[in-house]
Amino acid sequence: MKNGRPDSGYVYWRWRPRDCDLPKLDPNKFLKIMRDKSLAFIGDSIMRNHVQSLLCILSQVEQAIEVYHDKPYKNRRWSFPSHHFTVSVVWSPFLTKASTFEDDNGVSSVIGGGKWFLKSAIYYENSSIVGCHNCHDKNITELGFEHAYRKALNATLKFVSKSKHKAYVFFRTTTPDHFENGEWNTGGYCNRTRPFKVGEIEIDEIDEIMRNIELEEFKRAAADGAMSLKVFDTTVLSLLRPYGHPGVYRRFHPYDGKDKDAKIQNDCLHWCLPGPIDSWNDLMMEMLIKHPR
Repeated sequence: MKNGRPDSGYVYWRWRPRDCDLPKLDPNKFLKIMRDKSLAFIGDSIMRNHVQSLLCILSQVEQAIEVYHDKPYKNRRWSFPSHHFTVSVVWSPFLTKASTFEDDNGVSSVIGGGKWFLKSAIYYENSSIVGCHNCHDKNITELGFEHAYRKALNATLKFVSKSKHKAYVFFRTTTPDHFENGEWNTGGYCNRTRPFKVGEIEIDEIDEIMRNIELEEFKRAAADGAMSLKVFDTTVLSLLRPYGHPGVYRRFHPYDGKDKDAKIQNDCLHWCLPGPIDSWNDLMMEMLIKHPR
């Protein structure tokens, strides 16, 4: 709104699951549940977006105090002193060791939600090149992003299940974007102001491939005894909510001083707050309540 978005419906729409009720996250109850505990969000900018939503909701009870950040503010930690509770966000878009070659403005990159794996890449195992994705090198085997995504998830979930630290882990599924008539860097936009109705939208091929890999690897980890690992499937509930992105209003009054037909880059992946991503925290609250502590 501060950036000039003219509609306001995205603040009021709420997701209601079929055949059950999902109450809004109660910040008092949440902080009592999490007393003397730590919560870490590990991933990319979508995970950071999720943290922002949670901090906003909890601020109704206690304002978080930032106690750490690295130089680029990608790794951060907040404290809720009266509840002896900390929240961290850990920047790890690939969940495995990776080197990226781009600037902070995202030149040569995509913008998140697991889609980092769609970048052109060379894959290493034990310091040896095993293949690549979209590298156009006749001396390197083209393996595709599916290979790397499955390997990264398999290794991560295996690490979680075998760790001596018995953390309770939610594994969130891939986040769909809502770019229309192009991608983030080719003029795609998102200007819808209401949710999709069932049947109006289908998950796109890439998101479906990624979600299937996620569910398959989660099932494999669960079969191996990773009882503290729970799938946190937000893909479909997010797919139905194209109105909740900043679009051109990620920037302050983007059309000021410009022609009304000026082409301005849209953000159709991250979420406005308040907005649809708050439902993720409502769902997380219910999962925590049902978890025996």
